[in-house]
Amino acid sequence: MTDMETSTAPGTAGLSLRERKKQKTRQSIRREAYRLFAEQGYEATTIDQIVAAAEVSHSTFFRYFPAKEDVVLTDEYDPMLAQSLSARPADEPIVDAIRHSLIDSLAAVLVADREELLFKTRLIFNVPAVRARAMDEQLRNQNAIAELICERSGREPGDLEVDCAAAAIIAISMTVIRHWVEGDGKEDLAALYDHHLDLLSRGLRF
Repeated sequence: MTDMETSTAPGTAGLSLRERKKQKTRQSIRREAYRLFAEQGYEATTIDQIVAAAEVSHSTFFRYFPAKEDVVLTDEYDPMLAQSLSARPADEPIVDAIRHSLIDSLAAVLVADREELLFKTRLIFNVPAVRARAMDEQLRNQNAIAELICERSGREPGDLEVDCAAAAIIAISMTVIRHWVEGDGKEDLAALYDHHLDLLSRGLRF
């Protein structure tokens, strides 16, 4: 757990001092929670233990994480991806834009937080309570991608083709990261995303 405990999530550039302090507190709580999860298991770890280890109040914990599951499911990666997406050319096909943005974001994440990402994803797949909540998060991400496709394509919300495209992107993402975790993170995650989202972009022709 040493590498994970000392990692600092990327994405602090451009943040105000107040936002950096908030992010530091959030990361401190998450770091102590992950340490406890690794030592005694997710189910056996209580919020009382987490706040004591992180030296914060219960109100501070709940300000950042509404529930214990959110310690695992909440991170700083979505804003990084959104920022990367906003910089992509407006006429770039959506799957290609997401593919390039993911690769750019992952480059920073894997350098700083590879062990934490592995640990977090194992919890998502293996802990029933976290896995159940992750389904809600997956749907939220799918809806966010559908909204992005509508914005870039001029399609109307609720367009079935848009919803299916968003669902396909999420399904590939989940399958790729599960494969990566099951291989103990030895493969190049960015390359896996690049290859398999490119297959989708080309129409998944075999």
